[in-house]
Amino acid sequence: MPDTPADAALIPPRPMPPARRSAFSWRSKQARGVVYQVLVLALVTFLVWLLVSNTLANMKARGIQSGFDFLTQTAGFDIGEQITGYDSDQPYWRAFLAGLGNTLRVAVIGVVLTTILGTLLGIGRFSRNALLRGICYGYVECFRNIPVLLQLLMWYLIFTEYLPSIDEALHVGNWLYLSKNGVSFPFPVWSPGYLLALGGLAAGAVAAFIYARMARNAFDLTGKIRPVLWVSLALLVAGLVAGWLAGGAPWQWQMPVKTEVQVEGGGALSPEYMALLLGLVLYTSAFVAEVVRGGIASVAAGQHEAGASLGLSQRLSMRLVVLPQALRVIIPPMTNQFLNLTKNSSLAVAIGYPDVVSIANTSLNQTGRAVECIVIIMAVYLTLSLITSGFMNWFNARAAIKER
Repeated sequence: MPDTPADAALIPPRPMPPARRSAFSWRSKQARGVVYQVLVLALVTFLVWLLVSNTLANMKARGIQSGFDFLTQTAGFDIGEQITGYDSDQPYWRAFLAGLGNTLRVAVIGVVLTTILGTLLGIGRFSRNALLRGICYGYVECFRNIPVLLQLLMWYLIFTEYLPSIDEALHVGNWLYLSKNGVSFPFPVWSPGYLLALGGLAAGAVAAFIYARMARNAFDLTGKIRPVLWVSLALLVAGLVAGWLAGGAPWQWQMPVKTEVQVEGGGALSPEYMALLLGLVLYTSAFVAEVVRGGIASVAAGQHEAGASLGLSQRLSMRLVVLPQALRVIIPPMTNQFLNLTKNSSLAVAIGYPDVVSIANTSLNQTGRAVECIVIIMAVYLTLSLITSGFMNWFNARAAIKER
């Protein structure tokens, strides 16, 4: 150690060691791992290329057409139920787009309803009411042990055989009709003012998210509980109404009109759609209920006692103490159930619902492009599954309890 600052100034600074250059060495385990991965990737690529080239060559030798050029040709068939404005004069890719819209229509709404119903059933398994516990238990054991295809066929049979005919349709005035043809109801006529209404709803959702974060931070600092659910709903409604008023308050509705053959106009839900949605929701929610029950059971009993010692009711203790910890166990298997629901929607072809699989079958029969149609189906479900998995992984990272 230098005695004085002057002595310290006379000592030259220690030279920095030269930067180590990373050189490839076969002795390095990491370097060998990279080489092996590159070789495996090259081998898989070669095998895929070999398979595709041989398939195309064999198809050409047998006079079988191949390629995706048929997507630009006129489809020539109608789709009974769709939300994209497709007609038979449009190309095949528009038909596949209509089928994709029908698939998403089932999958997205089904995931939302399944999450709500399954969560309520899972929490109900811990109710102090023996009757409620028994109902939840019976529901789970009943619906998860019946194959989903049988449930879809059962609901489709009920809607098409036991509902009244169009002549004797159950109705509520001229607003709602229920018959073998499905459910018909008033539907708003689209107006540019609804864009502002949707913008107001989005603004209300942002405000509700900010308020929920503020309420949670206030609870962590002061222990005071602020109402979140009703305030969030009020913000959503307020944003929607404000946007609707700013857009000129459009109020035009297309009413259903009953004829001798069917109910025309308005919105409609076909028996096929209702059977598919109801069957998938009831089946998958039974598994989701077990996932939620297992997640709650994984939380130590001391956490329930800690919530009670703070004066929290059973409902608040479940919402504020138990469920946040149970999410770490619930979310990963819940992702599998969402993926199963999306993939099980392909069973719609069994009851005549025109999803992407049904559209692909029709296109295959008309064009003979079997490989191409199967590739499209695989690509659709692979993409939907990856999107679902990516979102749930992001949500899992957000919901994880972080150690301090």
